[in-house]
Amino acid sequence: MTLLKNLLKRILSALLLASAAGAGAFAADAPYPSRPVRMIVPFAPGGPTDVIARSMAQKLSDMWGQQVVVDNRAGAGGNIGMGLAAQALPDGYTILVVSSSYVVNPSLYAKIPYDPYKSFIPVTNAAASPNVFTVHPSVPAKSMQDIVTLAKNNPRKYNIATPGVGTTPDLGAELFKMSTQADLVRVPFGGAGPAVAAVVGNQVQIGSTALPPTTPQIQAGRLRALAVTAAKRSAALPDVPSIVEAGFKGQEADTLQGVLVPAGTPKAIVSKINADIAKALASPDVKERITAQGFDIIASGPDQFSAQIRTEIEKWGKVIRAAGIKAD
Repeated sequence: MTLLKNLLKRILSALLLASAAGAGAFAADAPYPSRPVRMIVPFAPGGPTDVIARSMAQKLSDMWGQQVVVDNRAGAGGNIGMGLAAQALPDGYTILVVSSSYVVNPSLYAKIPYDPYKSFIPVTNAAASPNVFTVHPSVPAKSMQDIVTLAKNNPRKYNIATPGVGTTPDLGAELFKMSTQADLVRVPFGGAGPAVAAVVGNQVQIGSTALPPTTPQIQAGRLRALAVTAAKRSAALPDVPSIVEAGFKGQEADTLQGVLVPAGTPKAIVSKINADIAKALASPDVKERITAQGFDIIASGPDQFSAQIRTEIEKWGKVIRAAGIKAD
């Protein structure tokens, strides 16, 4: 009886192994994607990351013949959605679209639900937008150097509005303060809208905010733009100097819109997602929609994006630690 039981167990094990091998071969041979794909956005609908993700998702759905469904999982500065994606199966059917919080949160929060180096494979930095320094028209400053002079001659008199603690405009403002020793007071608001409105209303004299929500106020003359935080000028504001032109090299700061997949995703699938997103971003309708948001198309490769992630985590980590900035 014992021998019979052992024989049956061996037969059953062999059948299971054969079944698993067959399933694996089927999965390997199956075209990707062969079913709907989930695209996690760790922010609420309507924001820039969501708009860009939906633009890509729509085009990928058309290209792949499979629905790419945007799944908004907002909360904790993006940590909730990023943590969810980190736990997903690495089969190509979960794609994560992030902003700069991906590279900031490792230093900003005491604990995060993902490892920025090990939990994901970078696919591409799809698009990016610089931030912009502005002043209310009543402020006697026509350049960033004027801001430094005003701050040094009037310590703690001038405030600088930012969209919130740990955002790249907020950290960019802190980096500017640290590198120039300008005695400015950072005033983080609960989003770009309130921060821009505070400078327009002259409640705060200076602003460091993302380009997209600020550009209309600059074009209307309600704000004076002093510099965009990029190595070169922005097409959205061609008359505004870059921060490098303004004489402050090393102050570059932008808001990235990156795409990642869970670690372990097959290389062939990563390459396909990268190539197809590049095609989607190059299509006139998607390009127009994204640039209208104030973003430049980047469409970098996986290696380039991986290097950028490491550079930015180190850069913003130094600023956060030096300033003692912590998220609640």
